[in-house]
Amino acid sequence: MFKLSKPKNKTNQKKILIVDDKPDIVEIIQHRLNIYGWEVITSANGREGIEKAANEKPDLIVLDINMPVMNGHDMLDRLRKDPDLKDIPVIMCTMSDQMKDISRASSFNISDYVTKPFNCTELAEKIKDALNNRASK
Repeated sequence: MFKLSKPKNKTNQKKILIVDDKPDIVEIIQHRLNIYGWEVITSANGREGIEKAANEKPDLIVLDINMPVMNGHDMLDRLRKDPDLKDIPVIMCTMSDQMKDISRASSFNISDYVTKPFNCTELAEKIKDALNNRASK
């Protein structure tokens, strides 16, 4: 089992944006991330996710691929073209285990790729690793 340490104070709190159109998945991830002291904001599609990323400047994004309005690949493309958002780490969290989807997401320099169903503790550990990697750059 992984053990994550909680932030010591609010100034150390990280902001995570979850972009997924399935409310039950969002709720599960949000609950787990809140346990570790991370602030969580949510979005139900890529277009709204871009807006929230621009307004909230999250430290990391957990992103699904298959969503209405704008899918995860299109959101990734927009993120990476925006100078203010291009360096935000992204972890794909999706049902797709298709090589074409994994390859396309990887071409956008994502931090990790997790398939659903997933282990919440392992997802949180991947988020912690991605945040640590960003801080060390």
